[in-house]
Amino acid sequence: MSDTAAGPGDARVFVDKQSPKAYHALLQTAEAVRATAADAGVDRVLVELVNLRVSQINGCAYCLHVHTRAALRAGETAQRLGVLAAWRDTELFTDRERAALALAEATTSPADAGAQDAAYAGARRVFTDDEISAVVWVAVAINAFNRVSILSKHPVRP
Repeated sequence: MSDTAAGPGDARVFVDKQSPKAYHALLQTAEAVRATAADAGVDRVLVELVNLRVSQINGCAYCLHVHTRAALRAGETAQRLGVLAAWRDTELFTDRERAALALAEATTSPADAGAQDAAYAGARRVFTDDEISAVVWVAVAINAFNRVSILSKHPVRP
């Protein structure tokens, strides 16, 4: 018997619960990615901005819910969270944050080679190799969680 998301005719397998060993491995990966980011000096606010921007691109309501709360707990402001989808059009984000967001977007949508090259060049100007690697790993990990939650239709409850 599997857990399913809400909605008659739209029952989905919660793949995290259906395949707990695989999901546990993903959770261990996420723990390693958090440690990698911390060891590289990438602060928690920046990690959460990457998590949120990738989740916005992918349209993952569940991860947006989880990481908005995490960003606020880490000290992020409601104003910046409110304009994150349009980060390029504001002056609210630092050069490092802009570089990380561009790199996260390129990791999420790698088919655009020009954008990927530009994002990588921008990241090279403000990040160390360890920081670049950490940001890419944060984006890779949240992309995986987005897919689990989107395809399982994990609910967001009030």
